[in-house]
Amino acid sequence: MINREAYVEKMKAKLDEWNASIARLEARAEGAGADMKEEINNEIGRIKKYRDEASSRIKDMQSASDDAWKDFQAGIEKSWETLGEAFNSAMSRFK
Repeated sequence: MINREAYVEKMKAKLDEWNASIARLEARAEGAGADMKEEINNEIGRIKKYRDEASSRIKDMQSASDDAWKDFQAGIEKSWETLGEAFNSAMSRFK
C-alpha cells in the first residue's frame, strides 16, 4: 500500500490538473455567447464544489493520525472518482 506522503502528493498533483482544467473552462466561458457562458459557469460552479471537497479531504488526511489516514484514503477515493467524472463530463460537453 502507498504511504501517506506519497498518496497526498499524488492527490495534490491531480488537484493541480483539475485546477488547470477549471482555468481552461473559465477561459472558454469568457469567449462564449451569453447562454453558453451561463451553462459553462454553472458547470464550473458544480466542479469547484467537488474540488473544494477533495482539497478539504487532503487537509484532513494530512492531519489525521497514522491509523486514521487509511480511512481518509478510502473516502477521498470516492471524492476523486466523483470529481473525475464531473470533469470528464464537463470537458466533453464543452470541447
